[in-house]
Amino acid sequence: MAARKVFAGARLRALRSQHKLTQSELASRLDISASYVNQLESNQRPLTASVMLALADGFNLDLSELMTDASDRLVADLREALADPVFGEAVPNLQELKTVATNAPDMARAMLQLYESYRKTNERLAGVDAALTRDPQSGMQTAYEEVRDFFHYADNYIDPLDRAAEALAAELGEFGPDRLHRLIAYCAEMHNIRVTLTPPLAGDTITQFDRANRDLLVNSRLDPSTQFFQIAVTLAGLEQATLLGQLLDGASFKTSEARDIARMGLTNYFAGALQMPYGAFLKAAEAHRYDIEELGHLFGASLEQVAHRLSTMQRPRERGVPFFFARVDAAGTITKRHSATALQFARFGGACPLWNVHRAFEGRGEIIRQLAETPDGNRYLCLAWSSEKRSGGYHGTTRRYAYALGCEVSHAVRTVYGEDVDPVRAAFDPIGISCRICERRTCPQRSVPPLAAAISVPADRRSIVPYEIG
Repeated sequence: MAARKVFAGARLRALRSQHKLTQSELASRLDISASYVNQLESNQRPLTASVMLALADGFNLDLSELMTDASDRLVADLREALADPVFGEAVPNLQELKTVATNAPDMARAMLQLYESYRKTNERLAGVDAALTRDPQSGMQTAYEEVRDFFHYADNYIDPLDRAAEALAAELGEFGPDRLHRLIAYCAEMHNIRVTLTPPLAGDTITQFDRANRDLLVNSRLDPSTQFFQIAVTLAGLEQATLLGQLLDGASFKTSEARDIARMGLTNYFAGALQMPYGAFLKAAEAHRYDIEELGHLFGASLEQVAHRLSTMQRPRERGVPFFFARVDAAGTITKRHSATALQFARFGGACPLWNVHRAFEGRGEIIRQLAETPDGNRYLCLAWSSEKRSGGYHGTTRRYAYALGCEVSHAVRTVYGEDVDPVRAAFDPIGISCRICERRTCPQRSVPPLAAAISVPADRRSIVPYEIG
């Protein structure tokens, strides 16, 4: 621990506020002086090994959580926003961004929201829409974006909800082909809910809950894994109503729409955690070396559900391999994104075209592997595959998605997909986050120049990209 300086002022202040302690009271519990606590909270001094151990023992904290730099997400988001020329040439360097994200995370998030509002207003003005509608809400962060940030900055792990799902999973009993029927029986016994697997409902409806009569209709054509998940979603809304309310109140969403969307996201989170309870799932993941197909068979889950769950395995003291996970539609739009790694998806643009997830649509379900390196020098093992989701018959709708799951190459040896990877001799594909902030000068797939760089257009020479980056 002595080899690396760990500054955790914001985390200490939050811990002290959570336990309603003064600086003097915290100092007494840690057996240090109040002035030392003040210096730690203002990041004038780093945590020592003895203070970290005292925090771990006195407050049941995970040492790895203290050692982990939780500001990476904010730094990546700030760096992307500040690349916009609107901020001029005096862009803060990486160390300055790190200082802001570490010492004033709330201020950093407020700045990001302000920039997002600025971008939206500019986009509306460019289309003359704002001038015509005089919409005072045009620059506000949307409800979906607000909820996205809620999960983003929670590391996509909601501890009390995860543990509640794990407790219920233990009550349902061991995994097996009859687990769906046990869940249906539990709903009837504990909540007087009658679950009926029925032919396709009207339109694209998956489930329909008649709250007054306690009837839950579930599309019988869904895969059993999806039936289990959807029943668990309804169950979460009933059984965890108090906990959900507490989590939503604590998030302080600005609109009722954001609160409703977040509630849906939290019930989905509970359903995934019930389907793949943390302890059993982590044990199986380690035993099967994170083989997502094997885990899908074991837990009766789809590859998407397994991959999404893997991105949430961030419980203190019981962390799994840190993964990123994304879902991409046929237009290349990222519709789901979660990352427990240093790789942060673009907030204000599309994904890098060199990323293997775009090739997954050609693979027809095959899992393809890519070794990739981002401009910051970090290297990743990236997996990608695609799937089709059909509803109805010949005239039914078909939804096509590609999925990405990956980890830093240092963790690859723990997975079945990286057992043959030699990180020293292997070739890594150069990828970026998005073209607008990518620093690579020679990428033939570049769609737009980077915001922070000057460009020139040669009059007498043509290349694949029609400009040169300064």
